[in-house]
Amino acid sequence: MVRRSAPHRSRQKHTLTAATFLGGSGAAVDFLLPLFAGAAIGLTPSQIGLLLALEVAASFAMRPVAGSLADRFERRGIAAAGALLYGLSCAGYAMTPEVTGAYVAATVGGIGGALLWVALRAMIGERMAEDSGSFARLAVAEEGGSWAVFVPILALVGVLGYETVFFLLAGLSLIGAIALLTAPRLSQITSRTLIDPGAEGDEASRSEAGLLRRLSPMLLTVALTMTAEGLISLLLLLHLQQEFALDPWQIGLVFLPGGIVMGVLPPFLHGLVRRYGRTRVLALASIASAGFAFSLAFAPNPIVIAACWILAGAAWAVVIPEHQAVIAEASGEISLGRGLGWYEAAALLGALLGTGAAGILYEHGSWRIACLVAATVILAGAVLVPAALRALGVTQHPQRVDGQ
Repeated sequence: MVRRSAPHRSRQKHTLTAATFLGGSGAAVDFLLPLFAGAAIGLTPSQIGLLLALEVAASFAMRPVAGSLADRFERRGIAAAGALLYGLSCAGYAMTPEVTGAYVAATVGGIGGALLWVALRAMIGERMAEDSGSFARLAVAEEGGSWAVFVPILALVGVLGYETVFFLLAGLSLIGAIALLTAPRLSQITSRTLIDPGAEGDEASRSEAGLLRRLSPMLLTVALTMTAEGLISLLLLLHLQQEFALDPWQIGLVFLPGGIVMGVLPPFLHGLVRRYGRTRVLALASIASAGFAFSLAFAPNPIVIAACWILAGAAWAVVIPEHQAVIAEASGEISLGRGLGWYEAAALLGALLGTGAAGILYEHGSWRIACLVAATVILAGAVLVPAALRALGVTQHPQRVDGQ
């Protein structure tokens, strides 16, 4: 068994620590920003929509670029720069008195988030050959941080106000940046040579196009999965708010058990992947997730909905980390950042399609129809998984986690 050196373990530990703080900060901003924009700045619904669209557009456009940068330069610096930009965005929200400043902060936050998460995932993927559970542990760090930060922040808003809370979130981003910058440099622990920054032109373009073409079957699966997750998540929020008249805190309690499951189970479920193979486990998890989405259509009360959400969270706890691991393995060492950049872009596109469709389906259709549509989308992803994995030629039974 290959054992990781102390610097390797230290680099991964720093990265996971940063993911905890930054995942929590990002989850809080996503929830609070629309509320803050309306209550504190007085934006109209259309202006709030534009604000969120600016952040998403900047992040989507930057993600492939971030991937290229992560393959050319030291990744901890790229990720830390992204964290600092994200923190600057949070501080900008706290200080801005008007709409223009909020738009600038949203754009900066979108760019920073892209740099941060693409480079951070690439840092996690650096040891995939020896540590097949890296992305499962990243899922634990992200989801655990989301709830560890999100719940206290939600309670503090009423006491401290939006501006102070956004300053606190900026501070968390700074802590994450420090954790990244103090990680060992890649050149200290590996002989890997970064791509020459001047390597541009037709050959680089062909390489990028070839990578995208190679990854496209899995990227389609990722987009479908995230479409379903975005669709069912927003549908559930709308349903709890409008059908059962729950307040934000009560809605959070419905989501919390599923979030805890997603923050605990990934390493254990990765053991099933090692034993039974990626194709079988991913297909079964997707089918199970579709069944849970179908069951939500007939859930009679919030308690049953919470139980269904726990089961859905368990399915996503294996699907999402394994998607990331497959993309990392298929991309290879030299193209790791670019491959994960395209993964991030596909995931964001899917989330946008899902959340956009959710409101339309809920308003013009029904809760049950919307749930059935979500189940159908998930099943489509399940059908594509075996073909995508065969096309990529990735390992069916990843190695055990080393040194753990």
